[in-house]
Amino acid sequence: MDRRTFIKNAAMAAASTTVAAPVEAMVANESRTQIMEEHPLAAQEKKEERKLKVLMVNGSPRPDGNTFCALKEMEGQLVHLGLDVEIIQIGRKPVRMCINCGGCHRNGSEGCVFDDDLCNTISEKMSQADALVVGSPVYYGQPNGGVLALMQRVFFSAGKNVQNKPAAAVAVCRRGGATAALQTMNMMFEMMNMPVVTSQYWNIVYGMDKGEAKLDTEGMQTMRTLATNMAWLLEKMHAGAATAPEYEKDRKFMNFIR
Repeated sequence: MDRRTFIKNAAMAAASTTVAAPVEAMVANESRTQIMEEHPLAAQEKKEERKLKVLMVNGSPRPDGNTFCALKEMEGQLVHLGLDVEIIQIGRKPVRMCINCGGCHRNGSEGCVFDDDLCNTISEKMSQADALVVGSPVYYGQPNGGVLALMQRVFFSAGKNVQNKPAAAVAVCRRGGATAALQTMNMMFEMMNMPVVTSQYWNIVYGMDKGEAKLDTEGMQTMRTLATNMAWLLEKMHAGAATAPEYEKDRKFMNFIR
């Protein structure tokens, strides 16, 4: 073999090695990636990924009335946007009011001492939920007394489960009083550091007879927009940054009557 042929063959061999090396590296990387994806721990991590969840409380004694129609309209939009939803019905069973016994904060107690209604169930579910929606029919310009008593006990006995979680109130009425009912429910959220979610209009739906709320086209659209805003806010809050701000350590209380 002469010198020219030797140099030519050596150059060709070097070129083939240079091309082959990146290809082999790519194949190796793909293999490693496949192995990592097939690893049991990786599969477990994927399995443990959960959707953001919205808990809804239907404060109407009718499980399938107009308040339920409004919440179902929200549920459809939330599910469409990739969230989990659970609706709790307070139904027609008796609901206790808070008697200011202090038992929920005594000796490390958790939850309300009255365990014969939905209060502690809602508190437990809120510990796993990321947002809250409370819907109520309007009675005499106010929310249903049962749902107010229930949520007051939830917030007082297990406020840590709702802190900094977005919330929305929905009022359903025949004709009037919805804005007053809406304001009453929102005041609970504002005291618990819960971001209040809004819509394109007040969160109000109109209807009297069963299912009539579905005919309120603007109200139904308001519910869908409310759900869209809820999903958007949750996505922003859980995008990687801390979901709760830091507050002053010492809570200040001031009584104006001394």
